[in-house]
Amino acid sequence: QVQLVESGGGLVQPGGSLRLSCTHSANPFSVATMGWYRQGPGKQRELVADITHDGSPSYGGSMKDRFTISRDNAKNTVYLQMDSLKPEDTAVYYCHAYGSRLLRGREYWGQGTQVTVSS
Repeated sequence: QVQLVESGGGLVQPGGSLRLSCTHSANPFSVATMGWYRQGPGKQRELVADITHDGSPSYGGSMKDRFTISRDNAKNTVYLQMDSLKPEDTAVYYCHAYGSRLLRGREYWGQGTQVTVSS
């Protein structure tokens, strides 16, 4: 089993920045691709970004220009650097992970962390 613990959410003004962190409880080889999804008020959950075990990132929608995903496998942690935040970025952000073959590819979700962008 893998537990995902998120941190770094909060209230930020438009144009500001936040850095989200997600740490998993398994060894570095037990988790493959990790990423972030978000769900805003009245909206469906959408992919923000994900990153493979080897560090290859992908971004959903228009995220690439403002967000950067990275990971440190030695620390069991994935990060989401969010810059130039806009009110429409307000959402609950969820960490997501796929287990590696050691965990038979099972999916895992964090509890979510609230990001609010408002003046």
